[in-house]
Amino acid sequence: MARPIWTGTLSFGLVTVPVGLYSATEDHSVHFRQLQRGTSDRVRNQRVNERTGEEVEFREVVKGFELAEGEYVVLEPAELEQISPGRSKSIEISGFVDLAEVDPIYFDRTYYLGPRGKEYARVYGLLHRALADTNRAGLATFVMRGKQYLAAVRVEGDVLVLQTMHYAEEVRDPHQEIDNLPETVAEPSEKELAAARQLIEMLSAEWNPADYHDSYTEQVRELVEAKLAGKEVVTAAPAPESTNVVDLMAVLERSLKQAGSEEPEPAAAPAAKSPAAKSPAAKSKGKGRAAQEPDEPSAGLDGLSKAQLYQLATERDIAGRSSMTRDQLLEALQGAGKGAKKRRLRAVS
Repeated sequence: MARPIWTGTLSFGLVTVPVGLYSATEDHSVHFRQLQRGTSDRVRNQRVNERTGEEVEFREVVKGFELAEGEYVVLEPAELEQISPGRSKSIEISGFVDLAEVDPIYFDRTYYLGPRGKEYARVYGLLHRALADTNRAGLATFVMRGKQYLAAVRVEGDVLVLQTMHYAEEVRDPHQEIDNLPETVAEPSEKELAAARQLIEMLSAEWNPADYHDSYTEQVRELVEAKLAGKEVVTAAPAPESTNVVDLMAVLERSLKQAGSEEPEPAAAPAAKSPAAKSPAAKSKGKGRAAQEPDEPSAGLDGLSKAQLYQLATERDIAGRSSMTRDQLLEALQGAGKGAKKRRLRAVS
């Protein structure tokens, strides 16, 4: 089991529980040593006096706050230690906020909070349940490694987590940072907006973090292995070109085709026929009725993509389709088709 990187107490009101702070994430990046080209000699960083070129020992280094070029207020390490807040022993929650009101930009690093003994499980569980029921986060400040942090204590699954946060003055104003940010955004046409919305819904997916990987790190490892084996190194594909505003609608239409649709759904107009309804199997069915009746379950539904199933669900006006997974879309379409077939049989009888 991992050791906590910080121990102390977590309190709200007069309720206190001893806790430990554990790292919630770890770095899987590939790390390299710096070598001189053509050798196996390590290259190390040194503290060097830029005027004399001589190396300076660590004990001879002081802190300098620059007032103007070449002018400094010099601070000794001992002076900084005297005003340091020291190691905080407590995370005292001063208030609770609705998580929906906190902009994610304020969140920084995430840590797990665990009770420091089984005897504290009841108090720990009480705060966990209360935060989960109210969907709130406790705001607190605490000191770790010589730095004071603003933090949010919230629920994540069956544990409490602490997320360090940025102070308001640390968050930059995008209007002062981005040169080409337009003052007003041009209104898209109804056709462009309808196509963009349809593309977003067709590409919607459930959040599953295991589906996403650090592909760059994987490629770096493959590069190292390839060079070890003396294989040819394959370069990455070039970045896609920026979309020309003049061709925006054409790009949206190509995106919809790539996602599995034949054409964008027009605004306030009937949807296009589904791919399933145009299949050869559908056309070969009885001549005395339509090739594929709208409410009849298709024999080829299992082989359709999520985008094609979504198109069918749109035609049949199935409620909640935009938030459904592929399996849920398939089940809803099959259920709708069976229900319609039963109604027709009852009408005939």
